[in-house]
Amino acid sequence: MRPSRNSTEQDDAVERGIFQQLKGLWRLKPYLWPDGNPGFKIRSIIAVVLTIASQFVIVGAPFLLGRAIDATELAEETAVTQITVAIIALAMGYGALRLLSTLFSEGREYIFAPVAQSAQRAVATETFAHMHRLSLRYHLEKRTGRLTRIIERGVKSIDFLFRFLLFNIGPTFLQLAIVAVTFTLAFDWRFAAIAVVIVLTYVAFTVITTEWRLKFRREMNRQDNEAAAKAVDSLLNYETVKYFSSENFETTRYDGAMAGYMKAAIRSRTSLSTVNIGQSLLMNIGTVAVVLLAATVILDGDMKIGDITAVTLVMAQLYRPLNILGFAYREIKQALTDLENMFALMDRTPEIQDSDDAKALTGVEGRVVFDDVYFHYDADRPILNGISLEIEPGQTVAIVGPTGAGKSTLSRILFRFYDISSGTVTIDGQDIQRLKQASVRKALGIVPQDTVLFNDTIGYNIGYANPDATQAEIEQAAQDAQVHDFIASLPNGYETIVGERGLKLSGGEKQRVAIARTLLKNPAILILDEATSALDSATERDIQAALDRISTDRTTLVIAHRLSTIINADQILVMEDGRIRESGRHEDLLKLDGLYAYLWAQQEKDVA
Repeated sequence: MRPSRNSTEQDDAVERGIFQQLKGLWRLKPYLWPDGNPGFKIRSIIAVVLTIASQFVIVGAPFLLGRAIDATELAEETAVTQITVAIIALAMGYGALRLLSTLFSEGREYIFAPVAQSAQRAVATETFAHMHRLSLRYHLEKRTGRLTRIIERGVKSIDFLFRFLLFNIGPTFLQLAIVAVTFTLAFDWRFAAIAVVIVLTYVAFTVITTEWRLKFRREMNRQDNEAAAKAVDSLLNYETVKYFSSENFETTRYDGAMAGYMKAAIRSRTSLSTVNIGQSLLMNIGTVAVVLLAATVILDGDMKIGDITAVTLVMAQLYRPLNILGFAYREIKQALTDLENMFALMDRTPEIQDSDDAKALTGVEGRVVFDDVYFHYDADRPILNGISLEIEPGQTVAIVGPTGAGKSTLSRILFRFYDISSGTVTIDGQDIQRLKQASVRKALGIVPQDTVLFNDTIGYNIGYANPDATQAEIEQAAQDAQVHDFIASLPNGYETIVGERGLKLSGGEKQRVAIARTLLKNPAILILDEATSALDSATERDIQAALDRISTDRTTLVIAHRLSTIINADQILVMEDGRIRESGRHEDLLKLDGLYAYLWAQQEKDVA
């Protein structure tokens, strides 16, 4: 079944005219013309000057060669030595101008490269940072493969656009203007007319046919995105694929996406051949027209043989960039779309934002209060229905209940991954919606149920909680989490690579690394979201002892499935259907003989 496309997957659905898209390039001005960096501004100016100068030089070079050819006709009237010297000088001048044109072009690249690369780096970094500012809801809904393609294409399009718009398409039209003026002044206005008409007709033909072809290109990109998304999704869930022996199923799905890409690519390629034929026809018509006109003018005695050589070479030089105009226009159009898609992504407003008067949370004591909190992910799916609870500083409060009761949602709200529908959540009496998110999250530490590690070393994953931590501090955290001896037994110790999402470690090993990471953060408020769910009984006892030790004098919220791990909690809250049904200590709740007692009896039966 083909997955539906939700709103987050519409980032690449922008379709506007090219002139509207060109206006979007103005957003790149701060990166190319950065305030406080006069060096980059000077580089940009020099690059433009060199580009303009190279066009005058490249148009002028063929005229020297034409003069050299004409000089050979004077051999019978002038001393051979003088003619030879003149021919050599003119020929060398022609070569020198050609070389100078190349030096200008390459010098422009040398000077402008740091500016272009700096712009790419700045845009890429800003986009990456913005992705991390977007809400958890967005990242749960989006598809990683498609998102990374949008960012990658958008960043690469910057260099391409500058290279072709500033240094190819723009100079081509400048060269056309120079050629038109030169032909009119040096020869006949009809040469200029032919050059202008052919070039403009070529450009119009290219634009029209490329717009016709764009529907094939868009379909090809859509199929490419679909294939990439399926590949990434499948590889990220490699272990699940193996569990269900679904390799053939995944391969078939991927092959189906690639089949769609293949059909779209074939249509795109065959339509390109049609365009190429039309472009070649126009260029050859222009060349033949110029040669025929030149022959007529020569017969009338108004031009020399060298002049027709100069005219032909100038037209050839004018055609050279036109040879890739079709490609350039298509790629520019696509690059503008890619850039616009990336900007659309950057323009997406984060769901959760700091208020203008937000303050930093400092000197945290750890008093947490949920006051009549209502919350829903979707309007028709209520999760929390009037939750009220208080956790005093240094107190350990456990949340238990059936699956789907809303337990883990409490931690996500406390981290402010979501804003509540009504009610208040406070830390030390301060509403978290009026606090800076970064300061709130700095005060919180969590050991989640589903532990995901970076594809890096074990030491890196533990030290991620505190980049300034010393190796000794990392090892101490590992010891407290009962994972140091395991790490030390590995051939590479703390330098062992854990693999994608930590797949090289067992569930228990990953969980202990996550516990060590949280211990290293040393948060004022600790959240344990079924932190020992992946551990065996013996290891669970050791870890639980460590968790009990670090929970002392620290506000701790325990979201538990195994009730045996929370019997010593200062308070246990029993949730069901988004409400707190029971509260009290372990012994008191058993005496109530309610939901908690039922859950306890069920787990005792399972253990037995």
